Amino acid sequence: MDEFIGRASELALLRKRLDRVSSARAGAAVAIRGRRQVGKSRLVQEFCDRAGVPYVFSTATKGASPVEAVESFLTELRDSGVSEEPELLPTGGRGWPEAFRALASALPDTPSVVVLDEVPWLTEQDAAFDGALQTAWDRLLSRRPVLLLLLGGDIHMMERLTAYDRPFYGRADHLVLGPLNPAEVGRALGLSAADAIDASLVSGGLPGILRAWPHGTPALAFLEAECQDPASPVFSIPESALMAEFPGPDQARRALEAVGSGDRTFANIAATAGGREGALPSGSLSPLLRRLVGEKRVLALDEPLSTRPGKPALYRVADSNLRLYLAALRAAQEQTRRGRPEVGYRLIERRWATWRGRAVEPVVRESLELAALDGDLPWAEVEAVGGWWNRQFDPEIDLIGADRAPVAGAIRFAGSVKWLNTAFDGRDLAALRRGAVQVPGFDAARTGLVIASASGVAPGLDTEGVGLVWRPEDVIAAWRPSGPRQG
Repeated sequence: MDEFIGRASELALLRKRLDRVSSARAGAAVAIRGRRQVGKSRLVQEFCDRAGVPYVFSTATKGASPVEAVESFLTELRDSGVSEEPELLPTGGRGWPEAFRALASALPDTPSVVVLDEVPWLTEQDAAFDGALQTAWDRLLSRRPVLLLLLGGDIHMMERLTAYDRPFYGRADHLVLGPLNPAEVGRALGLSAADAIDASLVSGGLPGILRAWPHGTPALAFLEAECQDPASPVFSIPESALMAEFPGPDQARRALEAVGSGDRTFANIAATAGGREGALPSGSLSPLLRRLVGEKRVLALDEPLSTRPGKPALYRVADSNLRLYLAALRAAQEQTRRGRPEVGYRLIERRWATWRGRAVEPVVRESLELAALDGDLPWAEVEAVGGWWNRQFDPEIDLIGADRAPVAGAIRFAGSVKWLNTAFDGRDLAALRRGAVQVPGFDAARTGLVIASASGVAPGLDTEGVGLVWRPEDVIAAWRPSGPRQG
C-alpha cells in the first residue's frame, strides 16, 4: 500500500483551517492526537505536500535534552524554505522562547504551516515548553497567517496540553485521528468485503501494518507469510506499543494481558492478574482499570444494553491488532524466533475462529450504528447498538439496537453474530429467539431480529420476524459515504 488512502474528511478539515488562516490573515492551531502508528505524521505530511504553501515540519526526539530539541527545531526551520533569509536565523538558543521568536521572524506574510510532531516528548524534556508556546502564540504567532499543527501519540498528554489548567487552553481546535476503517482497508488492499473485515481486524487499521500487506492477500495467507519474519510489522508494532505504554511487568500490564488472554469480567481479571499472590483487591484493580479505559484507552468497557441497568460490565482490548497479539501473535512470534514458523502459524490458525468471532462483534455493532444514524435500517430511532447478557451469560445476545444507552427507553432489535464459514441456520435462529425474549424491554410485537453472518443464511431458513440480514458487504457499506446500503 504505497498510495495515500482515505483521510478525506481529515484533509478537508485541515484545508478549511488553512483557508481560514488565509482569509483572516491570522493564525490558527490544531492539536492532532491518536495512538502511535495510526498515521498522524503521514496525514500531516500529505496535507503539507498538497497545501502549496511553505511549511516547516519538526519532529522531537525522545530523550533529547532541551538544548538539543531547540537546536533540532532551528535546523529544521533553516532548512525548510519558510524564511527568505535562513542565514540570519540562530543556530542555537537559550530555550524555546528564543526559538519561537526566531520562528515568528522567519514566517512570511503569506499563509504557511508549522508542524511540531511528538509534542508530549517536548513537554517531558522541558517543563517550560507549554508556557513558552502559549506566550509566543498570544504575542507573536497568532497574529501571523500561520497554521500551527501540534501532533502527539500520547493521547492523555495531548489532552493535558490544552486542558483548562494548562497554558495553551482554548487556543487550539482538536482532531482525533483513528485507524483506517474497514472500507478504507478493503480499498487499500483490493479485498472483498469479508476479507477486508478480516484484514481490518488483523491490522487494527494501522497504516504501518497495511503498508507491508501484499495487494489482494487474505488475512490468514498474510499471517502465514509474516510468520517467516519475526520482525514483521504485524508483530513489531503491537510489541513496541506494549513496551512503550507498559515497559515493566507491573499490575497494569498484568491486567491488560489478562484481558488479552480472554478474561472479560472484573473478577476474572483480578484472579488472573493477581497470579500466585491471589486475586488483586478491588481497591487496587478498580483504579488500574479506570486508567486503562479512560487515560490509556487501551481497554474498552461494554455494558449490557436494555431498558434496565445490568451487570456485569465486560472489558476488551480496544485495538484489535493488540488484541490478536496478546491472544496469538506473541506466542507465534516466539515460535518464529526459534526457527519454527510453521508451528507459529498453526497456533494462529487454531485460535483464529474463536478470536475472530469475538473481535468482529464491535465492528458489526459500529456498522449497524452508523447505518442507523444514516437512516438505512428498518427501525427508526436507533441511536445505540450494543449487546446484552445476564450474570450467568446465559443467554448472551450479541446485538441490541436501542434509542439510547446504557439504559434504553425502547429496544428496537435484537440480533446474533455468526462469523464463520458456515451459514446461519435453524439452530442459530432458534437460540436467538429463545434468548431475545429475556432481554428487558424486548417486545415481540415491536422488536425485530437481526442476523449478522459472514456466510449468509442457510437455504430455506424460515426467517419470520427477522427484519435484517447483515452481511460483510453491509458492514463495509456502512463506512462508505456514498449513501444507503444496497439490499
